[in-house]
Amino acid sequence: MLNEPLKILAVDDIRENLLVLEAALDQPGVELVTVSSGFEALEAMLRHDFALALLDVMMPEMDGFELAELMRGTERTRAVPIIFLTALATDERRRFRGYEAGAVDYLLKPLDMVELNSKVAVFVELARQRREIARQRDELGLALGRLRAHGDNSPLAVLEIDANLRIVSWYRSAEREVGFSAQEILGLKVEEAPFLAPADRPGFVEGMRALLGGEDRRETQEHRFVRADGALREGEWYCSSLAGTGSRGASVMIELLDVTERARAEETQRLLIGELNHRVKNTLATVQAIASQGFRHARSTEDFQQSFSGRLQSLARAHSLLSATTWEPASLRSLIAEQVAIGAVSEDRLKLSGPDVELPPEIALRFSLILHELATNAHKYGAFSNEVGTVALDWAFRGQVLSLTWTERGGPPVTAPDRRGFGSTLIESSMAADGARIGADYDREGVRWQLVLPLAEQDIEKDVAQTVDRDRPPEEPQAAQAAPIERSARELKVLIVEDEPLVAMELVMEIEDLGAIVLGPATSCEQALAMIREADPDLALLDGNLNGERIDVVADELAARDTPFAFVSGYDRRHLPGDHADRPMLGKPFMAREVCEMVRRLAQEAGAAVR
Repeated sequence: MLNEPLKILAVDDIRENLLVLEAALDQPGVELVTVSSGFEALEAMLRHDFALALLDVMMPEMDGFELAELMRGTERTRAVPIIFLTALATDERRRFRGYEAGAVDYLLKPLDMVELNSKVAVFVELARQRREIARQRDELGLALGRLRAHGDNSPLAVLEIDANLRIVSWYRSAEREVGFSAQEILGLKVEEAPFLAPADRPGFVEGMRALLGGEDRRETQEHRFVRADGALREGEWYCSSLAGTGSRGASVMIELLDVTERARAEETQRLLIGELNHRVKNTLATVQAIASQGFRHARSTEDFQQSFSGRLQSLARAHSLLSATTWEPASLRSLIAEQVAIGAVSEDRLKLSGPDVELPPEIALRFSLILHELATNAHKYGAFSNEVGTVALDWAFRGQVLSLTWTERGGPPVTAPDRRGFGSTLIESSMAADGARIGADYDREGVRWQLVLPLAEQDIEKDVAQTVDRDRPPEEPQAAQAAPIERSARELKVLIVEDEPLVAMELVMEIEDLGAIVLGPATSCEQALAMIREADPDLALLDGNLNGERIDVVADELAARDTPFAFVSGYDRRHLPGDHADRPMLGKPFMAREVCEMVRRLAQEAGAAVR
């Protein structure tokens, strides 16, 4: 203990001599232990640690030389300094024997107490210094042990690199997180380290050299690493470098954090935010199209307000249903129940027949609009316009194909309409992108709508931005546009590639108002490529994503033909094809004048004029 006094052993068979030593060696922090024989001295040395031993040479049974030889033969007492005290005149032979036995000095009695105190003080100071060094050694060992324990127990992989770029420390945390043992790693240069990904190795080595080449620094680097099982992981390397000073060489202490899961979560978050942005803008574009088309066909402001509000309610109900199931497929019967809930359909006059069918989210949204339009037409002109009419809604699901029939009976006599309103157009066109075939039979006893919809199996577990493309044959391009047409103000051919029917309808109408010829709309890359090769459009407007199918191949084909094109998308530019990210883009929702301006801009690139 640091506060304990240092002990000096005095051995003499004459009691008076011991009393003289006790009086002479009264030094602060020093305790003199006196014994009268060699055997008592050995016993005392088993109980205490001594900074110095003062041994009388001439003692009965065991003299001082014999005691010194026994002390030197024992590990516990081997390092204790010995000063011999003797009253006999000594010759060189006896003095040599004393030194041979391990003495550091040889003093003759009567003693010079000043000289003795001076010599004892030297050994006391040396003992104090040894004690302090031992204390510092123990504290340093404890600190190093704690540091090692923290490094071993750290949730991060801890390692150290020296000035020669050799790995000199590889903690158990590194073994645990990376998988390689210390025997496999220690001593390797970082250029040889098996845990560095080959593509990231040069950057890592350069980063370590930069850290070792200057002052003490701290920085975070990003490099991939390879686990012992071969898995490639993303890593953040927290580096602390110490510059070399004197005998201490420069080194870098590193803590490696595996951020693979975090990077994946951030990427997923980025995709989700992008997809949310896309969905919101697509929904707004759909609402905009409903408003625009509804206004074009409305007979009055009141008529527009009622139809627009009803369509929005239908969309809102479908969205709520999908949101409640975290955008999972929606039940057909639940969609029908939502229409009943908002009063679009009279429950007591609607007869349902068919199994429950799960509709993918996007199809469910469009199907809810169709149900709303069918019910609205029935209220205005058909079975629900009187008190007795009924509607039978029958469906069957076989071989991944949904067949549905809406049959009205008991309403006013039916005649085929002389013009198509927006509602009928919406019913017939809104699911064309999904491969649906929809048509009406205007029987005098009541209108009958038939829908045939192929439902490819949906991979719900894929990223929300991706869906399986539906297996359907490509629609034939419109024959009227297939023949070669000379470029003129009225004969500019514009290809529209868009899978949202209402948005496509709005684009078509705006472009036709310009006097141009519309190709499409194509709802898949396959259809778009067929139209490009057969009709040779002058310019094109491309949706950034078609039911999860990327538009890259269509953009590449247009670019190869030097055909000007622009994107119409709810995504930002990061989600556009990388090779064409600098192309013009029309964001959803868009204004009519923006469509016109974009077409004029592309027409100028094509060398054509638009009125």
